[in-house]
Parts: sequence; C-alpha cells; structure tokens
Amino acid sequence: MKVYRSRWTRREVRAVDGISLRVPRGTIFGLLGPNGAGKTTFVKLLLSAVHPTAGSALIFGHNAREPESRRPIGYLPENHRFPTYFTGAGMLDFYASLSGLDSAQRRKLIPEMLELVGLEQWGGVRLGKYSKGMLQRVGLAQALIHSPSILILDEPTDGVDPVGRRHIREILTRLEEKGVTIFINSHLLVEVEQFCREVAIIDKGKVALSGKMHDLTAGKGYRLTVANQVPETLLEGLRSKATSTAARDGMIDLHFASRELVNEAVDLVRSQHCDIEALIPTTSTLEDVFVRTVEK
Repeated sequence: MKVYRSRWTRREVRAVDGISLRVPRGTIFGLLGPNGAGKTTFVKLLLSAVHPTAGSALIFGHNAREPESRRPIGYLPENHRFPTYFTGAGMLDFYASLSGLDSAQRRKLIPEMLELVGLEQWGGVRLGKYSKGMLQRVGLAQALIHSPSILILDEPTDGVDPVGRRHIREILTRLEEKGVTIFINSHLLVEVEQFCREVAIIDKGKVALSGKMHDLTAGKGYRLTVANQVPETLLEGLRSKATSTAARDGMIDLHFASRELVNEAVDLVRSQHCDIEALIPTTSTLEDVFVRTVEK
C-alpha cells in the first residue's frame, strides 16, 4: 500500500491500495490501467524509488527495499532523460559501469547491444541528434546491457515507428525464450495484446482483473458465415437459434452463444446442401476487456 498525504489539506490519496501480484518467471507480463490508476507508483515500489506505507514487495525472494533485489533488474522508465552530450556508445558505457561491468566487458557488450537494437551505425552520434524512437531503442539497450533476469519497461514502444515496434517485440520474445521475466507498463493495448502472456488491470489502486491473455480475450460463442442464397425457411430456422444476424457482401453472419447451438446450425445448413463460408470462435480484444473492466 502507498498513501500520499497533503501537508496542507491533510487529504490522503491511496495510489496503491493492497495490490497483490505474482509474476511467473520467464514470462512477459503486462500491467494496464487508466491514467492515475497507480501503475507508475507500483513500479516505483518495486524499484524502491518510493517506500510503501504498508506491506512489502518481493523480487526473486528479496525484499524490494534491499539493494540486492535490484541487481538483476533492467529498467527503462517512461520519458527518460539521458544526457544529450553523450554518444550512444558513451551512454551505454556510463550505465554499464554503474552496473558493475569492467572495461573489457563493456568494450565487448556495447557493440552487441547497439546491433541488437538496430543502432550499430549510430554509436558515435550524440544522443541530442537521436529521434524519440531511437532514444527508446538505445534506452532498451541500456536496460539490457548487464544481462538482467527481470526487465521492467514503462511504455517501451512509445514514439517508435511500426518497424521499430516490431523489432522491439522480436527482441522481447527472444528474451522470454531465454527465461528473462519482462514486466511491461503500457497504454498501448494493441501492442500488449501481441506479446504479453499474462496481464493485470488495475484501477483506483486495486487489481480489477488479472489472468492469462488467451483466457481473458477468449470468446463465449461462435460466428457462422453462410452464403446469402439460402432458402427463407432455413434462414428462419437459423435465426431462431442465433443471438444476432447480419448481412454483408453477399454473406450472412450468424452468432451463436454455444457450441451445441452452432453445431445444430451447421447440421441444418449442410442438410440443405448450402455453402458454409466460415466458422470461427468469437473473441474479445484486450481493449474490449479493458474498457468493460474499467467501466464497471
């Protein structure tokens, strides 16, 4: 729990109100929530940038307030501000030295990190000449240079072009395959949906919903698409079982609430020797799940 108190009004704001999360090792985990939900404060508690009013956080079994807990962490904050007089390579050298890497290790790793994020030709250029997307990518290299076991990223693809976003997704997927735990705080729900395995949605400092991505976005019905040239009697029979119907481009879409109902519909269509264009389970997008959860 984290409570902020005003010295003047004595008003209390519970930025984090009893959040309890368990993030599996070696997975990509997304933390979602509207503005002011407590996401950034929660991340700061993990990093001991702020101290909890009550409760504690554990990282690989270590209390987050212990310096030892932060050694295996790589962190890329939102709206980071690297000194612009550094070159890309110079900035990585500086932060790698803060992480305890000796000069030989830094000489070996810096070119590898620049190549990993697609900036191998920019290592000698001052950061003041980097675009926002390039700064995000060199920031990711900074977070990775000491080979962390857990990577905490705050809006990692913010300002990155589509090619760069795909590149970052590929990097994160490879890291997950190597067993790195990746904790992402983001508003970009389409991005999160593409590569996070589990998510938690927080609102007003509490966990509103959490679970595996495929479970949260799984649908509860099926869509059957048939050719529009079906007998009216058959169409009436299908409509009586469907929750909704819609005509489009010479086709009819029918939505059924259960497997049993859609199987009955398929049997009817095939018994009349009519064509089935598609049969797919319906799913929700992460945005649908997010909006429903927050509006509740």
